[in-house]
Amino acid sequence: MDQLTAVLIGAGGRGFHSYASYALDFPHELKIVAVAEPNASRRASFAEAHGIPEQSCYESWEPLLEQSPVADIALICTQDRMHFEPVMLALKQKYHVLLEKPMSPSPMECIQIERAAKENGRLLTVCHVMRYAPLWSVIKRFIDEGKIGQIVSIQLNENVGYWHIAHSFVRGPWNNSDTSSPMILAKSCHDMDMLAWLMDQPCTRVSSFGSLMHFHSGNAPEGSTDFCIDGCAVEATCPYSAPRFYLSGEGKSFYSKYFTNDFTGEPSRDKIVQGLRESSYGRCVYKSDNNVVDHQVVNMEFANGATATFSMCGFTLEPQRVIQIMGTKGEIRGQDDQIVLRDFLTHEETRVAIPHQTGHDGADKAIMRNYLHEVRHYHGQESRSSASASVQSHMMAFAAEQSRLRKGASIELAEFYDEIAESFTQVGR
Repeated sequence: MDQLTAVLIGAGGRGFHSYASYALDFPHELKIVAVAEPNASRRASFAEAHGIPEQSCYESWEPLLEQSPVADIALICTQDRMHFEPVMLALKQKYHVLLEKPMSPSPMECIQIERAAKENGRLLTVCHVMRYAPLWSVIKRFIDEGKIGQIVSIQLNENVGYWHIAHSFVRGPWNNSDTSSPMILAKSCHDMDMLAWLMDQPCTRVSSFGSLMHFHSGNAPEGSTDFCIDGCAVEATCPYSAPRFYLSGEGKSFYSKYFTNDFTGEPSRDKIVQGLRESSYGRCVYKSDNNVVDHQVVNMEFANGATATFSMCGFTLEPQRVIQIMGTKGEIRGQDDQIVLRDFLTHEETRVAIPHQTGHDGADKAIMRNYLHEVRHYHGQESRSSASASVQSHMMAFAAEQSRLRKGASIELAEFYDEIAESFTQVGR
């Protein structure tokens, strides 16, 4: 097995710990030879972990990608609105690309990325990691084997978790669509992708409703302060208290082990307190600059007449996805670590237990393993989560957001795509 080489653009949580860490676990398969990361502390930590010399460490992606290629692969894990330019240059420089989702907050840029991958003959895989997770892989196999006949309808719930939405989508970097992406894209493009993959049919029509119902200044309790730690009169009884999240671990102990890294490079209590005073993660959830929805529903119709409903809600205790797939011969229900298959003819019930693994239940490692195999044997084929497949589900998300902004008006996907493609053609003239 030939060792492949890669450069990492963006050494944040996903890039550093989810994808590039594969090179540490399987050094005979992958070696990271350069990194571009503006945060000096993260850049230094990543370079030390992977043995990258100082001359191969960059503050920005431009000097790394503008030179002659130094590796086989570019892992691009920057923030949502920082994907397009490095992806396009990496493809032009003939890197194969593994791109963190979403592709881009711009529909036109998504189409341009897809076309650039084809024009340059490079393998571009988008990190829709759920396609590689054991739970969803087994569900897909059952469907493909005809276990439930033809799919008639799917119901998919994404329970974000009250502590996760407060951390990432109220206080964190995905809290404002003007600087990141709308919620349906930033958090739920995974779900649009799963529905498209399981249905295996073009989505033809979308409508959507949702709003920022709770996390805004109109709901700020009397006596609350801009920062939880600054003498807030209701902090002790607020379920979204930042000190409770990050110091006591009362909400989820996971915070103290992982999420505190988002605002402090040193997980000491003094550094956490400092972060709660100085960073957005210490702000009151009712007095942040967030504008993304905290709940949303999407209705979808597919080419063969099948339908799907999707619900995203931030007001749940645990983050989890729950799915029910209803077919002409049976149904499938799945959540967490279990799948239940029911047969209408025999009433037989099959239960499949899925062992829990770290990293999206093993999907982060699985997508890397698959991707490296596909790069080694690349002859123009598309991957399981290719740019082309991702554009389809991204368009579903973009259309859903357009519908929501138009008070639930139905959006025809073909017309929606054609309008964007036409705009792209006019820009290119």
